[in-house]
Amino acid sequence: MFFCAISGEPPQDPVVSSKSGHVYERRLITKYITDNGTDPITGEKLDETDLISIKANPATAPPRPPTLTSIPALLHTLQNEWDALVLETFALKQQYNSARQELSHALYQHDAATRVVARLMRERDAAREALASVQATMGVAPQPTAVASDVEMVDESAEAGGLPEDVTELIEQTHKTLSATRKKRKVPSTYTTPSQLRAFTSKHTIPSLHASSPAGINTLALSKLNPSQFLTGGNDKIVQLYDRDSGKVLATLKGHTKKVNHVEFREKEGESTLLLSGSADKTVRIWSHDADSGEYAPQQTVKIHKGEITGLAVHPTSTILALSSMDKTYSLHSLSTFQPIFHAPATTDVYTSLSIHPDGTLLALGTSSSTLQIYDIRTGAIAASLTSGDGANPFSVHTSSFSENGYHLAASEGDAAVAIWDLRKLKSVHSIGLDEGYKISRVRYDPSAQFLGVAGSTDVRVFLNKSWEELVKFDGSAVADLAFGEDGKELWGVGGREVRIWAAKDE
Repeated sequence: MFFCAISGEPPQDPVVSSKSGHVYERRLITKYITDNGTDPITGEKLDETDLISIKANPATAPPRPPTLTSIPALLHTLQNEWDALVLETFALKQQYNSARQELSHALYQHDAATRVVARLMRERDAAREALASVQATMGVAPQPTAVASDVEMVDESAEAGGLPEDVTELIEQTHKTLSATRKKRKVPSTYTTPSQLRAFTSKHTIPSLHASSPAGINTLALSKLNPSQFLTGGNDKIVQLYDRDSGKVLATLKGHTKKVNHVEFREKEGESTLLLSGSADKTVRIWSHDADSGEYAPQQTVKIHKGEITGLAVHPTSTILALSSMDKTYSLHSLSTFQPIFHAPATTDVYTSLSIHPDGTLLALGTSSSTLQIYDIRTGAIAASLTSGDGANPFSVHTSSFSENGYHLAASEGDAAVAIWDLRKLKSVHSIGLDEGYKISRVRYDPSAQFLGVAGSTDVRVFLNKSWEELVKFDGSAVADLAFGEDGKELWGVGGREVRIWAAKDE
């Protein structure tokens, strides 16, 4: 039986090429010759006059159709098809994983090669300078060097002089926009007043959010787009997204190998919501929301630091992630490409906290030596250095918060005091002393810059800005983190395995 070289099926009207000797179905080869004028197999010039009809006896019969004459035979055929599909899917999955690993390896090699090239170029330039100095000493005229060929190889990411130009421009634009509106902005009429906050009482408790061993929730973040949703991270290495209205856990995110210290939302109009978490395992994990499935899937794991993550914040542009670590460095990462855009060189002090100015140009980093280092985020240069105490008994500045108007910075001053720094005068204008034995876990300004919340080992307290009068105090148990709800109508706190909410009785 003959088979057509084009279709692979027995031809009804077979012809053979006198040039190549291949058998074709007449209608298929005629159409191909009309369109191309060549032999489809050999590519040689071919004309219809080169085709010779084949007379077969008996006449070529079409293949017999499958004998699906019974239900068992049909089921057997479907089973075979399904098995073939599953095997093919498995093979494709293996190929995908292999390609992904190869790509990851290639990206790592590219990054390493880029860094090596940048280092070699710096060494080359240093050697050229040394040679020029020696030549000048010996009175030998220096030879011209051709450097034009390697100018394009300079790795901007290896430069420690600041951020890429496009990122700097975005930060500048955001700064101008936010600072201009902030000067004119007033507290909304619907916002909670000091007298209303004094009347806050325990309103709601959500228990047993994380595992009992090891127990403890360390951090809390509230969603701005969905006020009933909040994010928690705990000692059980888990990040949980919870919806208060429905009373359900929306996502349980695993991956960290040690306790979770910080969580944040990245919510930007027109882009998917990102959940971010920093851990004692030296990594930051990013989960992205899938609009189709409604679930959160792992997007990226940041492994740039060699020490525990001590600070995590999303820049006002919503496109930059800032991190601090116990490895004495801080870094900035793009939330669009998930690649590092700046990694500061190591300092002599461990960074113990991080916060970003509401206008987006300053970065406050607490250290283990009683000092707050204020950096210009655009250049990486120190803008100010704020030191508390007498230096005889250094302490860690493990929490800080900028006021929304951008004028003040609150930071822990030892375990039982909060220092209020005036950024216009670069000095401490007030110190809030707490009870002996008290251990501060978090300080946080509210979005209106009227109130300062302090969470600690025995309670939560809220102070009135400027006068620093204590408005309310919620005794009970240790609170690791706190947050102000929408319009200041609620105060949230986490401690143990619970999330507690305080509000006015009629709210």
